[in-house]
Amino acid sequence: MNRYLTPYAKNDLSEKMVFIGGPRQVGKTTLSLQFLQSGDEKHPAYLNWDSSLVKKDLLDGKLPADQKLLIFDEIHKYKNWKTLIKGFYDLNKSDTQILVTGSARLDYFRKGGDSLQGRYHYYRLHPLTLDELSPDFSKSCIPNLMKFGGFPEPQIKANVTHWKRWERERSKRVIFEDLVSLENVRQVNQVELLASLLPSRVGSLLSINNLANDLQVAFETAQSWISMLENLYVCYRISPWTNSKVRSLRKENKLYMWDWSVCADESAKYENMVASHLLKFCNLWEDSMGEEISLHFLRNAQGKEIDFVILRENQPWFAVECKSDDRNLSKQISYYAERTNIPKFFQVHLGSKDYEVKKHRTRVLPFHMFCKWLQANLPKI
Repeated sequence: MNRYLTPYAKNDLSEKMVFIGGPRQVGKTTLSLQFLQSGDEKHPAYLNWDSSLVKKDLLDGKLPADQKLLIFDEIHKYKNWKTLIKGFYDLNKSDTQILVTGSARLDYFRKGGDSLQGRYHYYRLHPLTLDELSPDFSKSCIPNLMKFGGFPEPQIKANVTHWKRWERERSKRVIFEDLVSLENVRQVNQVELLASLLPSRVGSLLSINNLANDLQVAFETAQSWISMLENLYVCYRISPWTNSKVRSLRKENKLYMWDWSVCADESAKYENMVASHLLKFCNLWEDSMGEEISLHFLRNAQGKEIDFVILRENQPWFAVECKSDDRNLSKQISYYAERTNIPKFFQVHLGSKDYEVKKHRTRVLPFHMFCKWLQANLPKI
């Protein structure tokens, strides 16, 4: 399966290093191996830091000969990895391309003092979305995409028992391996409990106070733990788009999971799936084009809400409202179409109707057709 980042990364490798980060088990290693002719981990250009032999050679300054591309996987586990990579790049950049992959740790350390500034482009690899599973945007793929999520292994296996085991094992590794190695957290079991509470909060305004009370910890502690889980690609928050004309909310965020399959409520799961498709769209624009594209929601003091608003360079680009059926135009859309300058609204549903309401600058369309629209509006290389 060719991943969506491949052409963007190939294009950027001609001028700089490329770093690819993202959640654990999202397919970063598989993606990187597709750049090699043999396509497997036995290729001499694939250098995994977890191998003791590879580790020794790299620390000795030895690189495989006659390789136009080198892939460094998990090298961020080495304390001085930035200095090591900088040296390799500066000495070989005229004739060797470098691709670096890693999980949350890579992105985490990248945010610190960056001695590699100006030497690389960074991409975030997201879970599979409908366009990757089905180039013709087949509606038949949607039930499995909702049920098993977008992580490649459970999605490809499409087996409930396998998904349950995979999910349990992955969540344990994220908390007890990644978290422990990155943060000085004593109450690891409490953080694990917090992670288990989050799927039930998907799509709602996130109250840190309520979470703190449930966990019997201070507000600041709960806030810190949420940020840690965001850094580990467990969850993400989106902030409200503030608009003075409609007295919109300014502080409360909404929360979503990187793996939407963990949501028990079907409506929340569907909304989370749409959110993740939109976040992937925004992140790709940012990572490949350098434009500021951000995902928000809109809600006023009376509780009238539009699920998602996408801003482009701080200006509204389009808004999305999620519905399970295709019956009537949402009253929230008509309300905000009259009171905001949002250029275009989409009401995205799981039905079959596709029509426009020009008075409110709105297209009502099925989810698979909306994915096709997103694909058509991705940045061009």
